[in-house]
Order: sequence, then structure tokens, then C-alpha cells
Amino acid sequence: MPHLLAVLAAGRLADAPADHLALSGQGVRDVTRIAGGDPALWQQIVTGNAAAVLQLLGEVRGQLDLLIDAVSTGARADLAALLDRGVAGTRAIPGKHGGPTRPMQSVFVSVPDHPGELARLFADAGSAEVNIEDVHIDHDPGRPVGLVELLVDEASAEQLLASLESRGWVTHR
Repeated sequence: MPHLLAVLAAGRLADAPADHLALSGQGVRDVTRIAGGDPALWQQIVTGNAAAVLQLLGEVRGQLDLLIDAVSTGARADLAALLDRGVAGTRAIPGKHGGPTRPMQSVFVSVPDHPGELARLFADAGSAEVNIEDVHIDHDPGRPVGLVELLVDEASAEQLLASLESRGWVTHR
């Protein structure tokens, strides 16, 4: 099912003006990434699970109708409820090794677009003795600097920030 939603989102981009697409950031890439999968494989998966897929699509249609109503009428409380439900869904995803999720904090680091800089960043994070739980990289071809988001245990964020800054990295919160 997530694949089908990614396909619909990515399909909207197929005829988008190039100057609009140039403004796309990592979020667009994240949402549409799985849409680039093998269509023949996904066709088999969808048709082989048609009953479940149709049920989920019906539920999503209902949620889209609620979202359309909330946006068109300016029903901020209804919109907030839908957005809160999305947050609850992300929190429901099991944490590392299937355990409970732990509070994470993002540490943003500006990384020059030069060979070896990502390796140096990871080595410096390792020297700080902080485990990186996840990484997101946002780099547009026209920019000389990328932005790397390091997700770390909330209790380790300040230690990582201080260590990276002491090694000359430009960090953001």
C-alpha cells in the first residue's frame, strides 16, 4: 500500500516544470523513493493481494475526504486531528531491533561537497562515542554544501553537538 501512495505522489511529478522540481528537497525524495521500484514486481504484489489493497484504498479514500473537507472549510481542529494521527503512526513503528522507540533528536551538520567529507563526519561522530541511529542527507546539485541530519538518542545529542563543533563542523538544531 505505501508503494501505491508513493506512485501517486511521484506520478504528479512526471509533468511538473523543471524549475519547480529543482526546488524539491529530501522530503520529496523520501516520499517517492519506493515508486522507482520494478513495476512488474509491484503489479504482482498488488494483484496477489487485491482484497487487502482494496480495503486499505477505501480507508485512505475516506481519510482523503476528511482531509479535503478540513482544508476546504478551514476546520483547523479536524486538520490537527489528522496531522496528530500521522505523528501517532510514525511513533507506532517499532524501534531499533523491534524494541520500543526511544526519544531521538536530530543534529544537523553542514557538509562541504568534497570527497571524503561524509566519511570524516562519521569518523568524528564515532570519536564522540555517539551512536548514529539514522541519517538523512539533503543535497541539491547546485549547492556547494549539503545538510546531513544525524538522528541520535536524545541523551547523546548535546555531547555530539559539542564534539562536532570542537572539530570544526557547522551544526544546527
